[in-house]
Amino acid sequence: MKRQIIQIDEEKCNGCGQCVPNCHEGALRIIDGKARLISDLFCDGLGACIGHCPEGAIEIIEREAEPYDEQKVMEQIVPKGRNTILAHLEHLRDHNEEELLKEAIRYLKEKNIEMGPAAEKQGGNATHPNLVTALREERLHSGHGCPGAQTIDFRIDQHKVEHAVAGTGIEVPSELRQWPVQMHLLNPRAGYFNQADVVLAADCVAFTMGNFHSRFLKGKTLAIACPKLDSNKESYLQKLTAMIQESKINSLTVIMMEVPCCGGLLQMAQAARSEAGRNIPIKKAIVSVKGEVLEEEWQ
Repeated sequence: MKRQIIQIDEEKCNGCGQCVPNCHEGALRIIDGKARLISDLFCDGLGACIGHCPEGAIEIIEREAEPYDEQKVMEQIVPKGRNTILAHLEHLRDHNEEELLKEAIRYLKEKNIEMGPAAEKQGGNATHPNLVTALREERLHSGHGCPGAQTIDFRIDQHKVEHAVAGTGIEVPSELRQWPVQMHLLNPRAGYFNQADVVLAADCVAFTMGNFHSRFLKGKTLAIACPKLDSNKESYLQKLTAMIQESKINSLTVIMMEVPCCGGLLQMAQAARSEAGRNIPIKKAIVSVKGEVLEEEWQ
């Protein structure tokens, strides 16, 4: 499977920073006067940043996709210097990729890479066992890139949520476990997709069903899309394939409206399953414009 990702020509880059706010995934930063892709895990390859580079220093390349390998990423990150390493570690922390963060720190320890004064402010050098905690506490609201697209795993705070009691007038809490949810913004390799049960819902479904959260979403990871109005739907197929092949999701529930154009979602899911080579169960659910479930069956 091929994947699109951006490539930066550092000789052309003048460090203006115009690309950074336009990276939906927050994967770009200006470090040491140059734009850096601090984590290719979170680059969706859409190229929103390209149109904002006045020097033409950014392009999209296509390469064979491999399962994400933090060690290989660190091999590319380390030569770019301490500031880029720290930015990468913070980026993993901000996106709640805790296991990858630990793996990155183990790499630094194994290679005896000292982080110097900048690391001391965060709990010692990179070999310090408390660096993960220190990184969590620092710059909690740093906000790089678009906050609306920042990956957030709500499962971490679920123990704090008190479920509403029927008839008390208390609002029923959401069953949403992560952010973002729109397919263009989703990273199919994010931790919350790992071996998850996933719901792929048409945009309109949740607005028609009053019990969408309790019936379909509870305990699952969500992706939403509109097969009629969304652009670049080819990227949806690639992301669904990556969810099945690399994140090894357990199942996929495709929820569509009764209108004919919604059928494209099921076709994409079936094509992704075929391309990924993993015969995961796919459930098809059809919802009426009044919010009634008209059909529900496993494929």
